[in-house]
Amino acid sequence: MYSKPLDKLLRKKKVEAGDDVRVTKEKNSYTGTIMPKSESADANILLIKLENGYNIGLEHNSKMKIEKLGTKSKLEKFPTQAFTFDPKKPTIMILHTGGTIASRVDYKTGGVSPAFTPEEFIAMFPELTKIANIKSRMIMNIASEDMDQTRYGHVAKEIERDVKLGLDGIILGHGTDTLHYSAAMLSYMLQNLPVPVVLVGAQRSSDRGSSDAALNLACAANFITKTDYAGVAICMHENSSDDSCLILPATKTRKMHTSRRDAFKAVNADPIARVTSDGKVEMIAENYLKKDKKRNINVNVIIEPKVAIVKMYPLAESTILDFYLKSGYRGIVIEGTGFGHVPTSPEDPKKSWIPAIKSAVKAGMTIVITSQTIHGATNRHVYKNLRLLEATGVIFGEDMTTEATYAKLCFVLGNAKDPIKIKEMLLTNMSGEISNRRVLRQFV
Repeated sequence: MYSKPLDKLLRKKKVEAGDDVRVTKEKNSYTGTIMPKSESADANILLIKLENGYNIGLEHNSKMKIEKLGTKSKLEKFPTQAFTFDPKKPTIMILHTGGTIASRVDYKTGGVSPAFTPEEFIAMFPELTKIANIKSRMIMNIASEDMDQTRYGHVAKEIERDVKLGLDGIILGHGTDTLHYSAAMLSYMLQNLPVPVVLVGAQRSSDRGSSDAALNLACAANFITKTDYAGVAICMHENSSDDSCLILPATKTRKMHTSRRDAFKAVNADPIARVTSDGKVEMIAENYLKKDKKRNINVNVIIEPKVAIVKMYPLAESTILDFYLKSGYRGIVIEGTGFGHVPTSPEDPKKSWIPAIKSAVKAGMTIVITSQTIHGATNRHVYKNLRLLEATGVIFGEDMTTEATYAKLCFVLGNAKDPIKIKEMLLTNMSGEISNRRVLRQFV
């Protein structure tokens, strides 16, 4: 997807992705192949794979010249595989939002190509047809960090549409970087689900020998078809080998590593289930919403985007709260230290956050305190400065993760205006985000 001036130049020269070209800009000349562009890439940059194999991005301007050197190279295409619908098997819809789960590198251009039709998907993962009938479609193709309020709502509505078709479950392919944010957000938007919605990602693309995509997808499909679970969940590798995957709670999970295949871990909670590579499912959770296709889904996609996360650190200044307040933000999640501390500085009141927090709350901002320790819970009773903090009107977020708290605050502020109602909703366990009790084995 290129900018209009760049599109005009490419059309004029009759070149497109896969063509060999010479690009001249100012005094420099580059020879190579035009690469396809993702939707999230800068629209004003022309991507070229040079003859030496390196990629280069050239910013378009009026001095750029393009000369076509050869006919278009045939870009790699996914193989397809026909399959027969079996009325005796359950049916799963796989929705794609982008990410690595269904992508493969096109080694001619260096671009990444996604597979989205059922025939392409089954050719990549033929084992899925042994588990269920597979339907598949793309609902967006973005990097996961580009999720926003409109896209969250779009995903929720697409899921609602498929749930009402009477399908047995839905797998949502999602980029891993913000997968846990989306899982939490969807768990609030999609209440009373009659069937499971399982978010699945991959740390490594499906064309790599070390890819985790196939096992993650197969485990998600086996979990959907072999259990009575209903609700939003996450399915990712349990460890670095290909022995098993864990089904993880949507509002109690965090990505804990940049690249390991077992990057996702439950926080202050047990996994919902374990699914082994041979398809066996071991349920771990005891209390959960059960499948019931007669149950009517409740969908609410209204959220407040003006919510921020502020991480506490030594030397942090409370003026950041003034910035957000003046910028029209309605909510802030403060990721405090330990039990939820912020600077109170009795020796130097100018460094205390208490006055700024009190002013922000009085002005109508909702502030929720979480802990950056990841595991454990906030506790407003242990120290005097925590009691001083509570007196400002902040809300302590119990043992909610920062990500789940952020998603919940967006949702609550989108649906409530009264401060009493907002606090009540935030402290109500809506989707398993607040634990009744915590045990030692849940610490990782």
